[in-house]
Amino acid sequence: MAITYSREYDHILDDLSRALISVPLFFEVFEMEAEDWDSLSTEERDVCIRTLADDLFYVLGTESPAEIGRGSAEYDSNRSVIKVTANEQLVHVISLRE
Repeated sequence: MAITYSREYDHILDDLSRALISVPLFFEVFEMEAEDWDSLSTEERDVCIRTLADDLFYVLGTESPAEIGRGSAEYDSNRSVIKVTANEQLVHVISLRE
């Protein structure tokens, strides 16, 4: 199943990127340690996060949920949203519709 969306893809990735940053140890997806992540420049971090958001979008179209660091992401096709769970108290809901 592919993810269906009517919202501009770049806007979805912007929201997804912001959500991923809040997930503890999200950088482990890149097989990085905290020191490795901290040593990256702001531009390098932005590229990594954007790449992760793009990859995650397509992963969720074939397998959902997906683990990210200490959190997870899930595609809810009934509501046309992606939910990114950073912890029990913080869940980002990214709309795929305009």
